Amino acid sequence: MDIISETKNKIKNVLSELGYKDDLILIHFSSRPELGQFQYNGAMQIAKSMRLNPREIAKNIVEKLNKYDCFEKLNIAGPGFINISFNSNYLINYLNEIQNDISINIKKYPNKKIIIDYGGPNVAKALHVGHLRSSNIGEALKRLACLVGNDVIGDVHLGDIGRQSGMIIYGIKEKFPELVYFDDKYTDKYPERLPITNEDIEKIYPEISLRAKNDEEIMKEVRNITAELDRGNKGYNSLWNYIKQVSIENIKRTFDKINVSFELWEGESDSYQYIDKVINLLKSQNCLEESEGAYVVYVQKEDDKFEIPPLIVLKSDGTSLYATRELATAYSRVERFNPDEIWYVVDSRQSMYFTQVFRTLYKSGIVDNKTKLEFIGFGTMNGKDGKPFKTRDGGVMKLETLLDEIKKESNEYLKKENIKESEKEEIANKVSVATLKYADLLPNREKDYVFELKRFSSLEGKTGPYIIYSCIRIKSLLEKSGENDYKIVNIYSKTEKDIITKILQMPIVIDSSYRNKTLSDITEYLYELDSLYNKFYSENRILTESNKDKRKSWLAISQLVFKVNKLLLDTLAIEIPEKM
Repeated sequence: MDIISETKNKIKNVLSELGYKDDLILIHFSSRPELGQFQYNGAMQIAKSMRLNPREIAKNIVEKLNKYDCFEKLNIAGPGFINISFNSNYLINYLNEIQNDISINIKKYPNKKIIIDYGGPNVAKALHVGHLRSSNIGEALKRLACLVGNDVIGDVHLGDIGRQSGMIIYGIKEKFPELVYFDDKYTDKYPERLPITNEDIEKIYPEISLRAKNDEEIMKEVRNITAELDRGNKGYNSLWNYIKQVSIENIKRTFDKINVSFELWEGESDSYQYIDKVINLLKSQNCLEESEGAYVVYVQKEDDKFEIPPLIVLKSDGTSLYATRELATAYSRVERFNPDEIWYVVDSRQSMYFTQVFRTLYKSGIVDNKTKLEFIGFGTMNGKDGKPFKTRDGGVMKLETLLDEIKKESNEYLKKENIKESEKEEIANKVSVATLKYADLLPNREKDYVFELKRFSSLEGKTGPYIIYSCIRIKSLLEKSGENDYKIVNIYSKTEKDIITKILQMPIVIDSSYRNKTLSDITEYLYELDSLYNKFYSENRILTESNKDKRKSWLAISQLVFKVNKLLLDTLAIEIPEKM
């Protein structure tokens, strides 16, 4: 069990002995490090509920806690803050224990089955920077949820049907009208290969989209093709399935580059088989009502402080919408996986839409109240002008283009003589991904932020390169030491104790990140930990230290710092290069 959970249990036992009650015992970093390493502030809440003096409550708790031999110092500050410091022997034994298994220092939750919906690219379109935050945040939250003991399924939820499908097919039909997919009389098996590449597909969409805006006849035909797909036209569907296959292979390659993966590669079209069941269920629960020719679900509640519009489920002609497929996808997930929770990692601007969807799902019984639906919104990644990040000519920047620009900026790290030409490409890729991910996960999830290429590519400050360079330096130190049995013998300086305290904070940081569904606590923590270690590194000659116990302890602390970095960087889906 992690040291924070152990301390909570001790406090819980003491509260029980005293007849006090605190349903949510929280241990915080101490706001006054000179008074203690950690802090428990529950005495004030207990005193309020019992109408007693909080300092008296705190005094009683401290007296009982002193029976445990793990504490070096317990003191009371202010109205009843209890400051906690652990003694060196207890810390050394604990640190040597987690040296063998760093996962001991992680608070585990009761296992839940969680589905995370993130990524959400559209088939036949290039992945661009607008897909970045959902992918990075979703992947890290998935890994974080697994880290604390859950069974997690990531679903890319592709946009694989809709207007873009009609436009792509229209463009291909215009260019290759002789293809059998457009022959209504064709009855044989459709060909599995076509003279169309992903690059062709990505060019067709913007071209036809622009033309359709200015030509109503083209737009009418695009709508007809889209409707035919929806009605199950065999030729169009076979062609679209081929296009999807080509596009998805390319999407997977791009996601692989940024260490993003999914257990489910499903899209909106996979929900079609559930749409009739959903509509019947909505009708049977008297949820579906006609409104101006369309069919909607009213989700406004009496205590709402602002208007929540009804969710439109079917068009006037009975065809499905994006929302219909959203409901059917949720139905599918519940039927197949019976999850405890479903998280939707989506742009914050879709908050209202998901309020409508969630209320519809609960109102209709598609999702039981025992299943938690959570909207995890995020802000946009912007350029220096404060607007969504774009290319120099004002277009939407492809994700691969951004990675290439970061790689160019990172070339200065790869000029060392000990880096072979054959290694440079792999190192450059890892550095660019670390740069991008750390910058993307550093700000508060809900806030917009400005991505500055030079700033976030720097080896100084809160950047991915700074973090991974710190890790590489520790790893190199450990390799040069020749040590393989890492044990802390004693604690010799305040800097060492500061590093150890920071390591002990890891379960609080992970717990906070998991509960609040944010990664900024982890990125800040990594910077603080590595800054402390780099200070320690500059103060001491670790490898040449003549005192064997000191050298051994310093190397053990170095190994622990590396292990914490490795664990948390893996959680953020950031890889550490061998060199830099």
